[in-house]
Amino acid sequence: MLNERAQILLKALVERYIADGQPVGSRSLAQYTSLDLSPASIRHVMADLEDMGLVASPHHSAGRVPTAQGFQFFVDRLMTAQPLESLEINRLKASFSESDPDRVLEQTSHLLSQLTRFAGIVMVPRRQNTAFRQIEFLHLGNKRVLLIIISTDGDVQNRILQTDRQYSNQELQQVAQLLNQYYAGTTIGQVQLKLHEELKSLHRNIEYLMQQALNASARLFARDDDELVVSGEHNLLNTHAFSNIEQLRKLFDLFEEKTTLVRLLDLSQQAEGVQIFIGQSSDNLTPDDCSVVTAPYHINGRIVGTLGVIGPTRMAYNRVVPIVDITARLLSNALSTTY
Repeated sequence: MLNERAQILLKALVERYIADGQPVGSRSLAQYTSLDLSPASIRHVMADLEDMGLVASPHHSAGRVPTAQGFQFFVDRLMTAQPLESLEINRLKASFSESDPDRVLEQTSHLLSQLTRFAGIVMVPRRQNTAFRQIEFLHLGNKRVLLIIISTDGDVQNRILQTDRQYSNQELQQVAQLLNQYYAGTTIGQVQLKLHEELKSLHRNIEYLMQQALNASARLFARDDDELVVSGEHNLLNTHAFSNIEQLRKLFDLFEEKTTLVRLLDLSQQAEGVQIFIGQSSDNLTPDDCSVVTAPYHINGRIVGTLGVIGPTRMAYNRVVPIVDITARLLSNALSTTY
């Protein structure tokens, strides 16, 4: 825990570093804060913050810069969000007039990029959140079963299951009846969770088939993990924080592979509101000197995806966070009226 004096100085240091990108010295901090402290006293506090891993001293400068942990402490406890002006909010609202959901997602990604001058990302809604209305099985012979699944929105999917043995029509009807009677209207993911314990009590001769059917259903209703809409990657080429070629290479590897991005976006769906992942402080999910600001979006009150912004750790979080937050709310409203 930091005392009030240390928090004020750390907040001022982070804000000055974000503003001009230069190490901040003790004399500068004395000017930027209302604390009646000498430069020597400030240097003492800075030494304590450095011991805690919140700030660091570049070799070429007497000043200090925030570390990833320092940025994380700042956004978690010290940052004051900057409310968007009504003109900006109206501009955002006007951008969600498109009725085509795919176009809305694409425009949202562009909008995030334009407003922040970083890269905007939007995860396409995961269809495993779609509830099923009916499941049926058709015996094909040779240890093969045709799975037919109908979603509540009328989408029909089917897949051939290669089973461990031959199943009778009676057994197939038993599994279908059990799923339809007790779980219709529920998402496949929810059914899997509910049946985790119940499957153990089912008769062994249908347990395997039911588990295989649920796994196949989840895959049928899932989007590809790399289905992201990304805009504005080129903005990062003009960001002074990424002056290092190796940093840029890691960042563009992130865009190309997308696996880590999907993990981040999935993680942010587990909590309401804006989530901020900063460099090394985010369990190695983001490259050094890189931050990802995300927020989940909803369709009719149900979380279906995540959007966000990717940029340097030295970003104006007090402005980016409200942009990501209100964009997620507006996207939720737009998609809820479309679906």
